[in-house]
Amino acid sequence: MDEPTSVLTPQAVLTLFETLRRLASEGCSILYISHKLDEIRALCDSATVLRGGRVSGTAIPKNETNESLARMMIGGELAACHLDPREPGEVRLELKQLSLTTPDPFGTSLRDISLSVRSGEILGIAGVSGNGQKELMAALSGERLSARGAMISLLGQPVGQLDPAQRRAIGLTYVPEERLGRGAVPPMSLTYNALLTGARKGMVANGMMRPPIMRSFAKAVIDRFKVKCGDEQSVASSLSGGNLQKYIVGRETMLQPKMMIVAQPTWGVDVGAAQLIRQALIDLRDQGVALLVISEELDELFTISDRIAVLAEGRLSPSVRPAETSIEQIGTWMSGKFGSGPSHGTASAEPLAEAAHAAT
Repeated sequence: MDEPTSVLTPQAVLTLFETLRRLASEGCSILYISHKLDEIRALCDSATVLRGGRVSGTAIPKNETNESLARMMIGGELAACHLDPREPGEVRLELKQLSLTTPDPFGTSLRDISLSVRSGEILGIAGVSGNGQKELMAALSGERLSARGAMISLLGQPVGQLDPAQRRAIGLTYVPEERLGRGAVPPMSLTYNALLTGARKGMVANGMMRPPIMRSFAKAVIDRFKVKCGDEQSVASSLSGGNLQKYIVGRETMLQPKMMIVAQPTWGVDVGAAQLIRQALIDLRDQGVALLVISEELDELFTISDRIAVLAEGRLSPSVRPAETSIEQIGTWMSGKFGSGPSHGTASAEPLAEAAHAAT
């Protein structure tokens, strides 16, 4: 099984684990591949850790911590993310009862979505894939225009009728879920992939490309975000998924946005790269940037978000502070049951592992 819980609610994960334990007790052997350390520790009897195509260690997961497993995965200590409390500033993104019908017969239409994101804060949006995330990203990025332009405001300007380039000119940057084909052009070098969204940052003058500036920018992204590649002339398709993700996030980060939208920032990324990306988003927030992050990783949202909301069946729940809700409450909301309000327990640092052990 390869990352089988990526589109499941926490409650569904526990049900899956019960089923897998029953299968194992009946004599079935299960090979379970996941980058979620809590899951490995809660479910697996033994673990083999791979790094760079080689076995870097074996362990009995129940006898390990997330930190010890991470050391085997990345070859060093796992840096912790730090989200210090801060007072947000002015509203930079606002949606007012955004409704958008999807042309995709398998898509999800958006219904009366209202939200605001302020400078210096991260709004995290949770949800099971296929509940309107792609449609929301298309509406925010400018790939889908809204009939009423005033339903979407960016830095105080109505932008519902502006295309992606016009929104970027105002100060928006965007990390899409799909890396190859949307986040980057596979056969193009990292240098030219920098030009795709960075033309306004001195890479073009009088209609002419400036290759030295492009190469310098690409190299700066590679160095700062520890992207493993040949050099800035390497083609995007030659990078691993995690390294390409670091490059795309780094590129959008270093374009000095005022508002940044990120979809699935650490999907399929190893724990070391994931922590680097998460801290980069927090650093942007601390610099006064407003960020909206869509992720299926609840632990990630509880780590980096100032507020969390849930998108289910094209509807958006109320937003709550992580300290005022729990993984279980958010999981219930992910099924579309927003209820009357959040529970007020503090989220555990290792909620899945604790909940899984409690269930057994």
